[in-house]
Amino acid sequence: MRKTAYISNNEQLVQQMPTYVHDYYLEKSTVPLSPATLYQYLSEFKRFFTWMIETKITTATTIKQISLDELAHFSKQDMELYKSFLLNRGKQTAKAPQGTLAHQTVNRSLNALSALFRYLTEESENENGEPYFYRNVMKKIALVPDSETYQTRAHNIKDQLMLGESDVDYLNFILNNYPKQLRGKRLLKMYQRDRERDVAINALMLGTGIRVSELTNANLADLSIKKATISVLRKGGKRDSVPIADWVLPYIKPYLAIRHSRYLANKTTPALFLTKGARLPRRISTATVELLVAKYSQAFNHVRITPHKLRHTLASKLYLETNNEHLVATQLGQTSTKATGLYTHIVDTRQKEALDELHKNHDQS
Repeated sequence: MRKTAYISNNEQLVQQMPTYVHDYYLEKSTVPLSPATLYQYLSEFKRFFTWMIETKITTATTIKQISLDELAHFSKQDMELYKSFLLNRGKQTAKAPQGTLAHQTVNRSLNALSALFRYLTEESENENGEPYFYRNVMKKIALVPDSETYQTRAHNIKDQLMLGESDVDYLNFILNNYPKQLRGKRLLKMYQRDRERDVAINALMLGTGIRVSELTNANLADLSIKKATISVLRKGGKRDSVPIADWVLPYIKPYLAIRHSRYLANKTTPALFLTKGARLPRRISTATVELLVAKYSQAFNHVRITPHKLRHTLASKLYLETNNEHLVATQLGQTSTKATGLYTHIVDTRQKEALDELHKNHDQS
């Protein structure tokens, strides 16, 4: 979905919400949270409010009527009931079966509600300069433990990563071998037009670990080839200067050389990565980047991957090189090392080596 579509959908969702959600949306739009993140949060608010009405926990008959006072006095028991509803969603009737939500999806829903309650109890301000209310029930609600261990998750995604020299092979494949698989002059012409851009996009993600939204929101002024850095807007609206691996710079420079002539960019065109428009160049969308990564990866090794797997690739290789979770977290723009445990399992071969050593010892005995 394009950024403009997210914004349009967000505005439609907000019209269905109580005034305090309007306030939340306006404030978070200027932080800024991305339109995609706000769409996810607003959708979760709608699901929660709809559940309140259907279970008659609220006396309101429409979402707009749900009052601040009801949220201020929302009980821990009722919030646990909502959590249970998410975990068992789809099991209620045989006539309308739905797939149950994954634990990660349930946690995303709970995190969205935590963000709303944090705003209402800490970040908001009424006419007296005080938060709308002080009791935050979400502080009493635990997230669902992930049903998969890091080792299981690592095993599931390891084959989708470009470890060793695969990342270089992948970029060179796009440059040299991909056109050999094309059938038709139109596809070849489009590839030739976008080749330098597409290689630069893949290289930049492989050489920084930035998110696809961070890449598509970046401007030309944010990139410094001389310093080998790119400035991006992280989650939560924080600006971060991210180092770029030197080896990927030669894949980025050719795009910069043709950006003006190929895409008709001028001094008033801020976006770093562009796509051709009817008259003027347009900022490339996250959907376009996702599609081109899927297209090239499928042709490269018959496995369609997402831009997030390029981020996993960088993180895994960086941990393998440094054995430093804090450094990996800093590169990825994460505030803690909680999520970096996955990468230690992807690249950690010591367990396998220990098992092999046991086998050797058994043969010798």
